[in-house]
Amino acid sequence: MGIRAMGERYSRPDWVRRMNAMGEAVGGAARMVPLVADHLLEHTRLTTGIDDPGDLGDGDWEGRLRALVDAVNGSALHVVGRMLTREELMRSLRTRFLVGERWRRDPSIADEVIEAPIVVTGPARSGTTILFELLGLDPGLRTPIATDVIHPVVPPGTSAEQVTAMTECEQELWADVQPEMASVHELRSDLPVECITLCAPSFAGSHWPMLLTDLGDWVPDVAMDLAWHRVVLQTVQHGRPPQRWLLKTPGYLMMLDDLLAAYPDACIVMTHRDPAKTMPSTVSTVAMVQWLRTDHVELDVVAPLIGALFADALTTVGRRRLDGSLGAPFGDVRFAELMADPVAAVAGAYAGIGRELTAEHAAAIEAYLRDKPRGKHGTHRYTAEEWGFDAEVLHRDLAEYMAQFDVEPEA
Repeated sequence: MGIRAMGERYSRPDWVRRMNAMGEAVGGAARMVPLVADHLLEHTRLTTGIDDPGDLGDGDWEGRLRALVDAVNGSALHVVGRMLTREELMRSLRTRFLVGERWRRDPSIADEVIEAPIVVTGPARSGTTILFELLGLDPGLRTPIATDVIHPVVPPGTSAEQVTAMTECEQELWADVQPEMASVHELRSDLPVECITLCAPSFAGSHWPMLLTDLGDWVPDVAMDLAWHRVVLQTVQHGRPPQRWLLKTPGYLMMLDDLLAAYPDACIVMTHRDPAKTMPSTVSTVAMVQWLRTDHVELDVVAPLIGALFADALTTVGRRRLDGSLGAPFGDVRFAELMADPVAAVAGAYAGIGRELTAEHAAAIEAYLRDKPRGKHGTHRYTAEEWGFDAEVLHRDLAEYMAQFDVEPEA
């Protein structure tokens, strides 16, 4: 039996269904929502009054943009999917142009030092998101709050309320397009976001391939993505009191060498959970993100690809931690322990990276969890088999990883 199609799992809200039908009424979604790179660039120059963002050290961004637009046009996105993607492309261009102009006016931003960031990574659904939020309560850390990093330079004449509204449209509309998204991954304008979100204007990183079913000639460029990443952190940090950055993306598991080349003094906090829980959840999350934009989610392709990537990453990172070749301090958090005693789990992770959990931080964690009960947006229920995996096979293939990090199978 094959994996159930997304259309058999989820019903689209009426407004989404009707918007998508508009594309059919005019001869296709691409006619309803056209995407042309030259037009996007012209619009950005007109709305910002900036002719050229200049060189921000991340290579041929315009070439990547053009290849990406071609890939979007080659993907079977519906009307709402093209609208979402068009907005993200246009906003990303405006962000790049505004940041470039800010750097031109104040070159001292480039002197900002991003010192010893703490990076949370691990498989999706292993507790990375809630751990990110709990660590972000540490008064000595700075997190990439959505409003700050999606709009690191506020457009002239724009109020704080308008910036919040502009951020909310990207962060919370996803759950309007498909309400189940809120139980898979909560997005809000006032919450910290993953690095893939703040890196969208690089046109080089993981945000875009997560959305598209066909990448065409576009290829990711991790080094250029991380170069833009630094630009955003420096821009947000400039003029503020010094604080250590707290960052997060599950995908860092597969690019730790690149991450540590960009930030050699980084500390890693790695989450762990039964792969029979994390693998299918990763597939369901990626599938949901694609389902927001297309009716053609190829689950028979997505599931084995994600399974292979994360299985190799978990095993490889485990072995390299044993032989010391990664060269970074690591703290570990097991999902079961995080759920049972969050304060103790955070204290254990901090011990691994040489940081102390303060009484103030511990109290903040307890208060935060009282106000944010688990599952407040519903429960994301799933089995391994529903998303193309066999739990026994996963446990067998990842036995080395599970033994190394004391990861227990879950019922």
